[in-house]
Amino acid sequence: MGSFSIWHWLIVLLIVMLIFGTKKLRNMGADLGGAVRGFKEGMREGGEKSDAPLANKTIEGEVKGKTEQKA
Repeated sequence: MGSFSIWHWLIVLLIVMLIFGTKKLRNMGADLGGAVRGFKEGMREGGEKSDAPLANKTIEGEVKGKTEQKA
């Protein structure tokens, strides 16, 4: 009872196609593919930006005291 058979998924697909239409589903698929492609490109660019001036450098410091911040 936990999983659906192929017939259940085909009926769901048929109902979705009747509600939205094939053109709108195709457009949504293209938009989703473009979003995934843009995300992958952004992740690749994020890895290339590790050549920043402070990358791989340690900054040492010491905390002298606590200061109050007014809101």
